[in-house]
Amino acid sequence: MKDLQEILAIARAVGWGAADILRSYYHGTIKDSDLEVQYKQNEPVTVADIAVSQYILENLQAALGNEDFAYISEETYESQSKLASNYVWIIDPLDGTKDFIKKTGEYAIHIALVKERRPVLAVVVVPEAEKLYYATKGGGTFRETRNGSIPVQVSSGKRIEDLTLVVSRSHRHEKLNYLLQNLPCQNQKSVGSVGCKIATIVEQQADIYISLSGKSAPKDWDIAAPELILTEAGGKFTYFDGTPLQYNTGDINQWGGLLASSSEYHEILCQQARDVLAHSNPSS
Repeated sequence: MKDLQEILAIARAVGWGAADILRSYYHGTIKDSDLEVQYKQNEPVTVADIAVSQYILENLQAALGNEDFAYISEETYESQSKLASNYVWIIDPLDGTKDFIKKTGEYAIHIALVKERRPVLAVVVVPEAEKLYYATKGGGTFRETRNGSIPVQVSSGKRIEDLTLVVSRSHRHEKLNYLLQNLPCQNQKSVGSVGCKIATIVEQQADIYISLSGKSAPKDWDIAAPELILTEAGGKFTYFDGTPLQYNTGDINQWGGLLASSSEYHEILCQQARDVLAHSNPSS
């Protein structure tokens, strides 16, 4: 098997190629670029999702094969069973499809390599910002543009009251709103895709992201790549009880409460989230 840096170079190249395809659909420069929006389990899917999924899978498989790696992509995943391979690619070809359709610019591409249920390599591309974030386990996080790459770090030194929560425009429900209203930090910034939210934290424009499953939960492909981008930039991303996230477990849903932060107050915020929910009884 190739070493991790060789694999990372392949994943970054695939990420940029996928970004070019999405931008061509987004800006209508591709021939017959009607998005042909369909709905799968109440979530929108476009021809762009399908085209980019196919591009990423074909190019990773051409470069790396199927012998050492298994592949999970949002647009091709059907089975609930855990893939037996030691290394599994977990891919979201278009995270933030609603934002893509609404033209907010806040959509992203997630490519993560998971080994034994934990991410070891991640690429998150924000096409409209023309930025690609990449990380390897123990290797730090970098922001890459067409002109090169530089390391990025989360912010530090703020008071807990001055922290900014990055929140969704959609995927809101009463229980989550109640939780957010009862935390000590009340600054909020609305951003689309999870990848874009985590990019906002590593760019020091926000400090916290919270996901609380309601009738649905985020999937492995929503979280795996952004998690490693954040943690290698000095942040933390755990369940509310502090335990690490697990991927390729046989259940693609990340149920319960997840908290991502710039880390200084991570344990305090997790405890406060648990306390707020323990004393709440809103319908959700």
